[in-house]
Amino acid sequence: MRFYSVAERVAFLVTLIAVLVLALLPVPRLKEFGIDVGFHYDKLNHASAFAVLTFLGGLGWPDRKVLVIIFLALVGAAIEVLQGTALIARDLDVFDWVADCIGMACGLVAVICVHWISRRKG
Repeated sequence: MRFYSVAERVAFLVTLIAVLVLALLPVPRLKEFGIDVGFHYDKLNHASAFAVLTFLGGLGWPDRKVLVIIFLALVGAAIEVLQGTALIARDLDVFDWVADCIGMACGLVAVICVHWISRRKG
């Protein structure tokens, strides 16, 4: 295992925790803490978060990209289900999960490009 894959694995886990916290805190709590991160268009928040997660996951586990995608698709679905509960009181929106999947596709393309470039450099 190369050193940078360890760093990317840690970055993936830290990013995953941050995404989960931001996605699962009730909106009034976010405002109470003064947290207003991301874009004003919610679907772009979803797509960008999952693009970054897929990119880092693909770098950290280069031989397990399919498992990373499956894991993140399940995480995205779980976030939506949990957001629809009374405890979190946010919106359950299937199109947010679609945006997650689009972000994963973008992140996958980016990580494939990075691997291709690194192989060409030798």
